[in-house]
Amino acid sequence: MTTPKPGKPVRGSQTGRPIMALLDLLGRRWTLRILWELREGSLGFRALQVCCDAMSPSVLSQRLMELEEADIVQQNEEGTYTLTQEGFDLLQLLTPLNGWAHRWAEREEGYCHEGERP
Repeated sequence: MTTPKPGKPVRGSQTGRPIMALLDLLGRRWTLRILWELREGSLGFRALQVCCDAMSPSVLSQRLMELEEADIVQQNEEGTYTLTQEGFDLLQLLTPLNGWAHRWAEREEGYCHEGERP
């Protein structure tokens, strides 16, 4: 699977509108989880894998490559992964969704904090 890029056909858009390319990238399995786990700092490959519920190393490697190609994540000299400035900017735009999700969860009957069900 190739990394979605604006101007190239992507899922949902033959013209590759920038928003559709971004949604294709972010909609790939584990991508948002990787971004979320990197929100507080750098993580090595294995630590990131553990944080992401032990996802397969091949999938993690593929997603990191896609995020690096999109200039959202970078690997630093120590070999750990971190968000680029573009990655931080993107995460800041996504952060309000977390607040909305919590309000949505509170409206759901039977929801308990910390994601636990009664």
